[in-house]
Amino acid sequence: MNDTPVFGITGWKNSGKTGLVTRLVAEFTRRGLKVSTVKHAHHDFDIDRPSADSYRHREAGAHEVALVSGRRWALMHELREDEEPPLEDILARIAPCDLILIEGYKRESHAKIETRRSASGDREPLSVSDPNIVAIAADHGLPEETLPVFHLDDVGQIADFIQARLDLERPAP
Repeated sequence: MNDTPVFGITGWKNSGKTGLVTRLVAEFTRRGLKVSTVKHAHHDFDIDRPSADSYRHREAGAHEVALVSGRRWALMHELREDEEPPLEDILARIAPCDLILIEGYKRESHAKIETRRSASGDREPLSVSDPNIVAIAADHGLPEETLPVFHLDDVGQIADFIQARLDLERPAP
């Protein structure tokens, strides 16, 4: 099990999750923290090209394929007929860092900020039924909301909130 602090960004499709996560990664990195991310996808996805050797390895039946270069490495794991692994199993595989930001995973029990955009298709609040949502980041006013509300673009304040909530210290220079 990984004991790195985790914090989630959740919301409906097109609610601004990815934009907020990428800006938070940049902000926390600027503050000197080493950040990793986990992104949940609800659909079949592929990070490989059909013409690539690694793709051919997977198509031939490899259970895992490690793709390694002098600049980065990636490990692709084929589930085949297995179930999607629980978030805890994925977190256990992440290398040591200061913070893991999780995008998606609406039903998991870690603390989360819910993103809301007025242009999003689904506007039903998730926080009503999820006690793990501890704040809202929105592009519009929410005068009736009882949770802390941040503007979706106020990354500094959101990062301060997460840092305080997780009791993350800034690394020494």
